[in-house]
Formats: sequence, C-alpha cells, structure tokens
Amino acid sequence: MKLLVFGKTGQVARELQRQCHCVALGRGAADLRNPESCARAIQAHRPDAVINAAAFTAVDQAEAAAAEADVVNGDAPAAMARAAVGRGIPFLHISTDYVFDGTGNTPRKPNELPAPVNAYGRSKLLGETGVAAAGGSYAILRTSWVFSAHGGNFVKTMRQLGNERSALSVVDAQVGGPTPAADIAAALLTMAAALRQDRGKSGIYHYCGTPAVSWAAFAKEVFKQTGQQVEVTGIPSAAYPTPAERPLNSRLDCTSLAEVFGIVQPDWRRGLQQVLAELEAAK
Repeated sequence: MKLLVFGKTGQVARELQRQCHCVALGRGAADLRNPESCARAIQAHRPDAVINAAAFTAVDQAEAAAAEADVVNGDAPAAMARAAVGRGIPFLHISTDYVFDGTGNTPRKPNELPAPVNAYGRSKLLGETGVAAAGGSYAILRTSWVFSAHGGNFVKTMRQLGNERSALSVVDAQVGGPTPAADIAAALLTMAAALRQDRGKSGIYHYCGTPAVSWAAFAKEVFKQTGQQVEVTGIPSAAYPTPAERPLNSRLDCTSLAEVFGIVQPDWRRGLQQVLAELEAAK
C-alpha cells in the first residue's frame, strides 16, 4: 500500500514513519494553511490511502488564532478528503475528544452530539464535518491525551519537572484516557488496510488508552515508573486557569472500533513504560 501522510514531525506522524514505509509531508511540502496545496499533493503523489496526522494543536493559542485553526483543522482536511474521493482512495483523519463539552462521567459514543467548548474543538469539529461531507471511503478517529517520546506532551513535561521539583500540583478534575502515539499509528494502519477492502466501514470512531484517569493520577504513574520522588497534589481546574476551557470528561467509548476493525483499547501504562524506556535510552 502506497501511503501518503500529512504531517512529518508530530507525534503520530513520526510513529507512522517508524511503523511503515510512507511518504510524509511536512509544512514545506504541503502547508495546511493552503488547503488546495494539500489537495494537489494527493493528486501528485497518487497514493493508495491518505492519513492526515497534521493539525493546529496549540489549544490555548487557538483562542486568539481561531481563523487559522479553522483553516488548518477544518478547511484543509475537507480539501484532502475531497481529493481522496476524486481518486477513489481511503482518507483517514485524526480528531479529538475536544469536540465534546466534557459533561457527565461516562464514555462518549461516536454518534453523540458534539458541543465543543473552545476554539480548538470547534476547528476540529469543522474538519470532521468537511471530511464526512466529502463521502467516499473515510474514517475519523477521535483520540485523547496523546503521548510519545517525541514533541511536547504531558509525559515529557512531568518527567522534566520531576527532575526539578519534589512536589507538584496537578489538575484532578479532568478525566480521560492517555493514548500512546505508537498505538494510534498502528490503529490507523489497520484501518487504512481495511477501508481499502470495504468502504462500508467508513465513519467516526473513538480510540484511547485504558483505564481512564485524571491528569493528577497520570502524573503519579509517570513518577512511579520513573522512580522520581515527587508528591502530587490534585487541584480543581479553576486553580490552574488557561485561555481555553478544557472538557472535564474526556472518556471515549471505543466499542465500535473493536467491533468493526478488531482494534481494542491499549493499556496506556504499558505504552508509558515503552516511552520512558525510549527517553532513557536517548539520554
């Protein structure tokens, strides 16, 4: 399968490049701020399937740059999807739990009504709408709390802070499923191969790690595995204000992904072990 990936240095994009032979396009080759350049890239490379692993992911910055976020996260994926339909190939797009408002305390199903509470979530929902409207063979994979040994993420931040401090205050009101980028990449590759055979599997799916935890509990597990002696105190979201509101409930129901593609939720604690081992080896 000749695979074209939008994104080159992001967490999932890097894992895709490690797990398969693909063409990965960075901003220099396909700038998502110019959606039609992305469509032209699909036409030029003539792939068998396309995965969009690129996005405007700076959640707080999106509040002041909503127009740019809408183009990158909304217009660009829609243009990619239309180009993929024109070639009759599958298009896979990564989305987020942030399309929901975070109310309740049960896992959200893919068919539940989105209601984003911040600009980032609204831009990602715009992309979902555009991809679905294009039709064809497609999959939108919503995920949450992505981490890896690359780029900026919670695990790397906690590990660094653990070297500098003996006590930390971490939000415990927000609950979700941390998800290793390597597992997301593997899921996308499985889905892409299946969609080439059966476009009837098209739709929106959820994928995140298990068990669900708060950010504070996530931090405690990081320190447990690293052996860093850090006391973690849970605090409410209001004690750590940010420009963008965060959903309190980021739990995702991943049942349909298992039923349709045979992909089960990963235990993020095992993924964390692998990421920490990679970070340690890179010292």
